Amino acid sequence: MIQEKLRNLRKQKKMSQETMAKILSTDTSSYSRKENGKSKIHDDEWEKLAKALEVSVDDIKESEISGIVHNDNSTFNDHSGNYYHQNFNIPHSIIDNLQDYIKLLKEQIESLKQELENLKNK
Repeated sequence: MIQEKLRNLRKQKKMSQETMAKILSTDTSSYSRKENGKSKIHDDEWEKLAKALEVSVDDIKESEISGIVHNDNSTFNDHSGNYYHQNFNIPHSIIDNLQDYIKLLKEQIESLKQELENLKNK
């Protein structure tokens, strides 16, 4: 996702992994692991990469910041106005399980609120 965007931007700018590695003061194999998501990219490195690619850090990492889960269930849609056209392929079974869990948590919250209210009234 984010690494794919980084890779695509690098290729659009016709920059090699070796060039990017030099920008980060690391070797090519270390950069490759970062670009492939096998190694963490630190904030200072994101800034160096963004500067080299002539974009903002947010432009590279936008899918991590916000996205819309395209699903029939509006519970998982982002209605905040931050529409970045990022699709997440989440199986319906996982969404159903999460919804059941959310329902259970809401019921537990209500039960705890009632219990708290009862204790306050004693």
